[in-house]
Amino acid sequence: MPEVLDPTISARLKRDDAGLVAAVVQQHDTGEVLMVGWMDDEALRRTLTEGRVTFWSRSRKEYWRKGDTSGHAQYVKAASIDCDGDALLVQVDQVGAACHTGTRTCFDAGGDLGAVVGERDPQDAGERNAGERNQRYEEDR
Repeated sequence: MPEVLDPTISARLKRDDAGLVAAVVQQHDTGEVLMVGWMDDEALRRTLTEGRVTFWSRSRKEYWRKGDTSGHAQYVKAASIDCDGDALLVQVDQVGAACHTGTRTCFDAGGDLGAVVGERDPQDAGERNAGERNQRYEEDR
């Protein structure tokens, strides 16, 4: 097992001022978003090489492997990095509750914010060409 994160992966990460990257955790077979945690290079290395998700606790200032105390483990099925390198997606097989409050997801526990639901313009129902979509995306950034 490597003792440091693969340098090619490390070079792709864009970290915050504390050296952390957000990790979105998703149930692998349903697509359900379970939680968001934080990883540094060591937490990501452990996650990629041990088959269980490890996070960096910002409050306790230590590593924690999900489920070691609660039994609500997250078994890694896949991991990927977003196009900008500033977020990770970890797909898992979640055992029990993902949230420390005991709910299935941290978003169940957090609750709905009452957002206005948008409606798609019927003219946007079809796919536009990829070049036009990419140009609009770059302009919006």
